[in-house]
Amino acid sequence: MLRPSKIEITEVGPRDGLQAESYFVPTKEKIAMVNNLIDAGIPRIEFSSFVSPRAVPQLADVTDVLAGLNRSTDTILAALVPNARGAIRACEAGVDEIIVFMSASESHNLKNVNRTVDESLAGFYDVAKIAGDAGIPVQGVIATALGCPFEGNVPVEQLSYIAKQYRELGFIGLGLGDTTGMATPPVVQKAVRHLQDTVPELPIGLHFHNTRGIGLVNVLVGLDEGVAKYDASFGGMGECPFAPKATGNICTEDLVYLMHELGIETGIDLTKLIDVAKHVERVMGRELPGQLMKAGPRLELHSMSDVATASG
Repeated sequence: MLRPSKIEITEVGPRDGLQAESYFVPTKEKIAMVNNLIDAGIPRIEFSSFVSPRAVPQLADVTDVLAGLNRSTDTILAALVPNARGAIRACEAGVDEIIVFMSASESHNLKNVNRTVDESLAGFYDVAKIAGDAGIPVQGVIATALGCPFEGNVPVEQLSYIAKQYRELGFIGLGLGDTTGMATPPVVQKAVRHLQDTVPELPIGLHFHNTRGIGLVNVLVGLDEGVAKYDASFGGMGECPFAPKATGNICTEDLVYLMHELGIETGIDLTKLIDVAKHVERVMGRELPGQLMKAGPRLELHSMSDVATASG
């Protein structure tokens, strides 16, 4: 299959990147982060989650964050919702899109949301009804789709079992989450091909973590399979608190840089995006794992006078 000439990148840093941080990022800083992402041309932003404030205190200000954003028709503002109550709050707040998620494996789903797979699916019917009545589209995500830290490999038949129910609920797309960075090129290829065959109506998006250092390698596999939707996080932030040894998402700036070097359009201003990552690093008060924000693009030239000359 031909690689896409243009892809859609979803920035998940404001939600996935911040959710497990112990330092509460001030609301005004979250608003600035998202507004700067909008200004950089990010087409879709997962800006927060309508989850219980007790469960994720970092995202308790979700409504205030949304109210402070510079809404743009060029950027979709999506929010994660865990249940019907969250869906009602999201609709009342006026999000552009709702995201629901569950894990492919029974064990991780029990750890993550304290429900069985079928219990999660049953709860999504209420979310679909609430969102449908409000005219808000819903995207379905499958976490641990490419490997479970408790069960190992996830059968592709389990993915299509969930995906077919997403299709019946009228969801507009299917996200595959590599929650603990267990994906490898053969695993990605097998899952994507199986879902393209069994649920061709659902566009596939891929969400990779860089836990084992091959996140961008897996993106290349997705491109070769024709996938044109990818999640990433500024500075490479993010982890799942309910998965052992989980580390950050693939880095948005690094992903955009790779795409541009491949001649694939993103519609994103890379210079502005690097500035966003540097700003987030200052806010967090620590070095982030992103590479491009440190090195800059390859053709960013330097003055010879800035570099010492070898002697001896």
